[in-house]
Amino acid sequence: MLAMQHRMNTRVHEQWIQQNFAWYRAIWIECGELVEHYGYKWWKKQEPDMEQVRLEVIDIWHFGMSALFTPGKGLTEMAAEIAAEVAGFSPQGLDVREATEALAHHSLETRSFSPTCFWELMLASGLDFDSLYSAYVGKNVLNFFRQDNGYKDGSYIKNWQGREDNEHLVELIAELDHQAEDFAERVYSALEQRYREAALAG
Repeated sequence: MLAMQHRMNTRVHEQWIQQNFAWYRAIWIECGELVEHYGYKWWKKQEPDMEQVRLEVIDIWHFGMSALFTPGKGLTEMAAEIAAEVAGFSPQGLDVREATEALAHHSLETRSFSPTCFWELMLASGLDFDSLYSAYVGKNVLNFFRQDNGYKDGSYIKNWQGREDNEHLVELIAELDHQAEDFAERVYSALEQRYREAALAG
C-alpha cells in the first residue's frame, strides 16, 4: 500500500515528498467529513451511513500514509515502523465518533499521523486489515482513474447517473475477487466500463 500511495502521489507531483504538504490538515478535515456521514446531531434523527464512513477511513489512510514519508526513508523501513507501532497496541474500544476525534486531535496537536489512532478508528468502523487492503486498493485505483480521465483539468465527471463515483466503486469491488493477483487491474477495467456506459446513457 505504501508503494501504491507513492505512485499516486508522484502522479500528482513528482517531488511530492520534498514538498512537505500539510497531510495532517487533510486528515482532520476528512475526520470531519466522516463524522458527518456517521451523524452527530442529537436534535434530529440520523442513521449512520457506514459505507461512506468506511470510505472516509480509507481516504484518511491515504493521507496518513503520505504523512509518514520522509526523504531518504525506504518503504521497507516505513512498513516495519508501522507494524512495530501497532503490534503492541490494545484497542480501547472507542466508538466511531470518539476514535475519529482522537485521531483528529492527534493530527492537529502533532501535525502528523498516528497509526495506532488510525487502527482504533479502523476497528470502530468495522474494518479489519483485509477489508482495509481491498478498499484501499479500490480507492487508489479510482484516484488513478480520475487522473486519467481529467480530474486535474476539471473535465472528469464525478457523479454518474445521479451517484458519486465512490458509490459505484463500492458496488464494483463487491463483485470482484479481492484475492486475485490482478485485482487492481480488474477494478480499473470495471470502473472504465461503467463510466463509459454512464457517459453513453447520459
